[in-house]
Amino acid sequence: MKRRAFLQSSSLYLAGAGLAAALPMELLARKKAISPNAKINVGAIGINGMGWADLTALLKIPEVQCVALCDVDKSVLDKRAAELAQKGMKVATYSDYRKLLDNKDVDVVVIGTPDHWHCLVMHDACAAGKDVYCEKPAGNSIVECSTMVGAQQKYNRVVQVGQWQRSNKHYRDAMDFVHSGKLGQVRLVKAWAYQGWMKSIPMQPDGPVPAGVDYDMWLGPAVKRQFNPNRFHFNFRWYWDYAGGLMTDWGVHMIDYALLGMKANTPKSIVASGGKFAYPDDAEETPDTLQTVYEFNGFNMLWEHATGINDGPYSRDHGVAFIGNNGTLVVDRGGWEVIPEKINGKEKMDAVTRQKREDDGLTLHAQNFIDVVKSRKMEDLHCPIQDGAHVATVCQMGNISFRTGKKIYWDDVKRDFNDDKAANKLLSAEYHNGYKLPKV
Repeated sequence: MKRRAFLQSSSLYLAGAGLAAALPMELLARKKAISPNAKINVGAIGINGMGWADLTALLKIPEVQCVALCDVDKSVLDKRAAELAQKGMKVATYSDYRKLLDNKDVDVVVIGTPDHWHCLVMHDACAAGKDVYCEKPAGNSIVECSTMVGAQQKYNRVVQVGQWQRSNKHYRDAMDFVHSGKLGQVRLVKAWAYQGWMKSIPMQPDGPVPAGVDYDMWLGPAVKRQFNPNRFHFNFRWYWDYAGGLMTDWGVHMIDYALLGMKANTPKSIVASGGKFAYPDDAEETPDTLQTVYEFNGFNMLWEHATGINDGPYSRDHGVAFIGNNGTLVVDRGGWEVIPEKINGKEKMDAVTRQKREDDGLTLHAQNFIDVVKSRKMEDLHCPIQDGAHVATVCQMGNISFRTGKKIYWDDVKRDFNDDKAANKLLSAEYHNGYKLPKV
């Protein structure tokens, strides 16, 4: 049986120990015990941060092996290839993702690039017949999100978005409680991220491109600019050319559960207010302080974020709160609880003490992806591209309201902002340097 056909029909399931939890030789012994026909070959594109974490999670699964790495920074590429070599994995290396996609041995692609590359790489990977694990947020614009959904449907590939909280049992249990109706009518949902670890980013002058960096490839479809160290690697998140700040970085995680709990589609209106209040003169473009109100039928959702502060609502630096007539459920990455509403000193429902997280969401998310790569049962994915694109779209709406400075109204039939020229101009990211948005 051909290897790809075997992968699609096999029901083989082996629970692997983590790279960090097992001795390298023990892990390798498990991998060598898997039939060559059953092995799933992974190529990772963008391996400096979460791309590497995602690849590491996949490599915990015995039938998964890495055969190719791609990064525009040679120092990162060499470092990661050396780390894999120490574990007995020899990989092909590339600086151009398109050459990795030409590698016929690659079955699955991990996308860990900056956000402005997600759409193009995912489309091209699907067109090349690869299944995809794509870091969040799905797209860097509302139109890109739609394009990514279209690419998955056109090429019928497995595409999982890296919103790994969906694989945590305690989050699913919390959603079951919200859906039970015990909270009573939920009229307000709060989602937030207070990031005390984020300090000011000092201004730095433009400078030479570091040795070994293919800067033109890093820019890709983004506007051509001189190299600036503030815009490279992790801090790309705080520049509109490449990403959407904390709204799309943490917002897709928290707002995802707000939408799931309320079984919500798209909002009717969005209004955002904030700015650079903490560090007004630093290098960041995106707001360090933001509040956004989303109006849905029957309830409002409030998103808020702040950098340089840890003490958010309910004394948590991140979370989602479903505020009902009978009580409030608060959930974060560590667990969930229910706080009863009190009237004249009498509680309207029973409290639920904190139910702690007991599993590793990223490891489970990777396993879920590989299970579906083998079964081809798309409905079993914990975060298919359709869901990842939905929450990324809602987050982009908040950024569009902030950037236009006004309340905006969404038309779900026309898929635009009620003929609002300023808002509709931001529906699609502008492509440069000869790159074009794929048509699907």
